[in-house]
Amino acid sequence: MCWSATADLVAGTTIGAIGVYCVVRVRTPRELPLAALPLLLGAHQVVESVVWRHGGGTGWATLTWAVIALPLLPLWVSIGVLLVTPGTARPRLLIPLVAGVVTTGVLCHALATRTVVAEIRGNRVGYLLDLPQPLLVVAGYLLATVGALLLSGDPILRLLGILTGAGAVVCVVLWRTEFVSTWCALAAIVSVVLLVWVRNGSRRAGVPRGAF
Repeated sequence: MCWSATADLVAGTTIGAIGVYCVVRVRTPRELPLAALPLLLGAHQVVESVVWRHGGGTGWATLTWAVIALPLLPLWVSIGVLLVTPGTARPRLLIPLVAGVVTTGVLCHALATRTVVAEIRGNRVGYLLDLPQPLLVVAGYLLATVGALLLSGDPILRLLGILTGAGAVVCVVLWRTEFVSTWCALAAIVSVVLLVWVRNGSRRAGVPRGAF
């Protein structure tokens, strides 16, 4: 989430361009989910620019934003990390994967049975959705995303996990003070780190060229 429709659109376009580069540079099909993550994050920002222009509400853009942010990302990241992790290290990634599957299921049910509403609040957009056991849902979400990255064994992905966890804390603090939304900056950081990860693919052990 950025601080205006224009900022979201510019950030989304830039992040999406990084995603295109990452997808083109992947070495194996196993890398595609993580390499394509900037594409997803870029599309997410572009969708939110539409939410801004519509003044929030409950339209298709709000629902699309929520689907990407809530049920899709924890499953996407946990599967993506599992795919690029060497076989001997994969068992520890099953915990984030299970957390991702369960969290995605809970969030899909919430979106199917409740209405998500976007509200323009100064320099940010607030999204309202009544979640069952919100603390548990957040814990599962973080385990599936940040936890998977930290347990990956890849130094660049571990760095991404640290930056994502720290960045999320900063973003939430600024969001709660209603100063400005900085999620677009976090999405940009994630995309740049993944760009480095893709470009350093030849250094990653356990992911032989052509293996799938």
